[in-house]
Amino acid sequence: MTAKTRVGVLGAGQLALMLAAAGERLGVDVICAGRPGDCAERVAPVLAVEVDNAAMVAAFAERVDVVTIESENIDAEVLRGLKLFPNAKAVAIAQDRLVEKTFLQTCGIAVAPFAAVNSAEDLPPAMAKTGLPGILKTRRMGYDGKGQARIYREKDAAAAWETVGTVPSILEGMVQFDTEVSLLAARDAAGKIVFWPLIENRHRDGILRRSDAPYVNLHLQILAESYLRKIMEELEYLGVLAVEFFVQGDRLIANEMAPRVHNSGHWTIEGSATSQFENHLRAIAGMELGSTDSKPMVMLNCIGWMPPESETANFSGLFVHDYGKFARPGRKVGHLTFPAEQAAAIAEWERRLS
Repeated sequence: MTAKTRVGVLGAGQLALMLAAAGERLGVDVICAGRPGDCAERVAPVLAVEVDNAAMVAAFAERVDVVTIESENIDAEVLRGLKLFPNAKAVAIAQDRLVEKTFLQTCGIAVAPFAAVNSAEDLPPAMAKTGLPGILKTRRMGYDGKGQARIYREKDAAAAWETVGTVPSILEGMVQFDTEVSLLAARDAAGKIVFWPLIENRHRDGILRRSDAPYVNLHLQILAESYLRKIMEELEYLGVLAVEFFVQGDRLIANEMAPRVHNSGHWTIEGSATSQFENHLRAIAGMELGSTDSKPMVMLNCIGWMPPESETANFSGLFVHDYGKFARPGRKVGHLTFPAEQAAAIAEWERRLS
């Protein structure tokens, strides 16, 4: 009998939770590195590991066959030398917004105008380069709207610099766009790539609130697939990659890439023949990638509170994912997924969750 592949996940949050659940269905053992009580502990062993501690991570990696991540904010230097998918180079690019934007440009992918800001003195020439309004973002860390400040007028610059903590940052010109979309793809060791349909995303306060799949536009689907193919081949990428784009007519402007499974793809658990979580495990464990045939779905994030079962039980066809996390304002604690044809239920729950 062939031994199960052991996949180690650096992190034990909701993405690790859903990877571990996919592993159970697939026959892959998932072990997580985190802290006791992290939400992935509901379905997988969680070992006490500080993920930015090189020695602890190396010892964790010795206990598994392959390592993956649930966050690109782990120090890439800690990851080098591990049997890690996606590789440390991909993670290093994604965790630094300046490096990421430069890389995307070298791949021939349009991005918003940007400039490096390492001090308050860099702001005037940066604003002249990008134009205003703009968004000042820390180069590292920051997610769900954190670590950024908007600059509408030159006099806003000093306050924005203080807001981001006076750390190395990037100023991005604000882009006028029709809507926001993302594309997810999985690539295996043989170079085969499978794509899910484009997803339309709606954010508020910098946090993803709703994802609708598919976003039907054949031209943009083909264009986005060509961009992700270029990125994945350039990086010799294994696993799932997500890239967020702004739509400008028939153009796509890349916002950011995530070298991991992604919030906008959670609908694939119920909506696709093979979810993003399962195909990520398949890719990094050397298994054949599954079909990404999908049906129309809508996902709503639960931010700051999780609806009780007594309120969701009366909605047939509603899929509830409770991450088991302590609720606080601005925190993702779960998500709801609906077949897209359930328009009335979707509207009702979008109202309740707003």
